[in-house]
Amino acid sequence: MSDITLEQARNAVTAAIEKTKEIGAKMDIAIVDAGANLKAFARMDGAWLGSIDIAIKKAKTARFFDMNTGAIGELSQPGGSLYNIEHSNGGLITFPGGIPLKNASGEIIGAIGVSGDTVEKDHAVAEAGAGSIK
Repeated sequence: MSDITLEQARNAVTAAIEKTKEIGAKMDIAIVDAGANLKAFARMDGAWLGSIDIAIKKAKTARFFDMNTGAIGELSQPGGSLYNIEHSNGGLITFPGGIPLKNASGEIIGAIGVSGDTVEKDHAVAEAGAGSIK
């Protein structure tokens, strides 16, 4: 199994921070490795304290299930096949802002989780971080 390097994790955080500056947001950004362990984290000045845990859980959720957290959210609505999944694994986050990270070969090597603004902005920042992985 391949794993994200510290350099890749730092690059993802840096790319995510650059995106937050473009959109005028203050975010908490978490990167987990292939085993869903925290690899890198940044809390921008003024970012919400409550978003620290959310960012980490978004990253873990994306890695645990190898899909965007927003997609899991769609499946976890009442009547959905994953209804109540957010109560598993010590608590998951099932709204946008978590994305699996893939290397150049397409292998999942970790995930990014972002929290601190609207879910649309959280997802856009996560996409920027994910796009930095090579």
